[in-house]
Amino acid sequence: MSFRMIVGLGNPGSEYADTRHNIGFRVVDAFAAKHGAEPWKKERKQKGEVALLSGSKFGKLILVKPTTFMNESGVCVQKLCSYYKIPPEEVVVVYDEINLDVGEVKLSMSGSAGGHNGLADILSRMPPRFARIRVGIGGKPDKEMPLADYVLGKFSSDDESVVSASMDRYVESIELLVALGPDLAMNQINRKRKNDDSNSI
Repeated sequence: MSFRMIVGLGNPGSEYADTRHNIGFRVVDAFAAKHGAEPWKKERKQKGEVALLSGSKFGKLILVKPTTFMNESGVCVQKLCSYYKIPPEEVVVVYDEINLDVGEVKLSMSGSAGGHNGLADILSRMPPRFARIRVGIGGKPDKEMPLADYVLGKFSSDDESVVSASMDRYVESIELLVALGPDLAMNQINRKRKNDDSNSI
């Protein structure tokens, strides 16, 4: 199985840039910067920003940040898959996960949206046969707090330090998946880490 499209989920606009919900954008931005992707370009018809990566050890990859708001992320993904003729099996979606601690990351190949509106919209528009890289943002500190308020809030200074320190690991998760395929990558990404050892690609 080969992967050709990496989609980071988030909301457009500077006011959302550092919110928990935009961690998908941040990870894909970091991946693009590390591997020298072309500058991001707005594809208005496809409702997303696209950066092409070619000539790398990963082959040609299409990096995507939807410019719809989170709840309509699937519009962009569906349009770009159609435009580039990419099946769901060759798509990776990177997004925030409240059921993982800050600094954690997990790879899965199936499952429900789990309350994530961006993922739910993608699942409503295309078959669920795509890879999901879930980046932990931690759970709500107060059960009564509306979920929208939490995910649209910014990380605390302590959590932001953890996110910054973990960014290499988040990027490495994409690298492992693209280079090794889901089975081998899952063994490395999802295992319990005893320390900060790394299996960089």
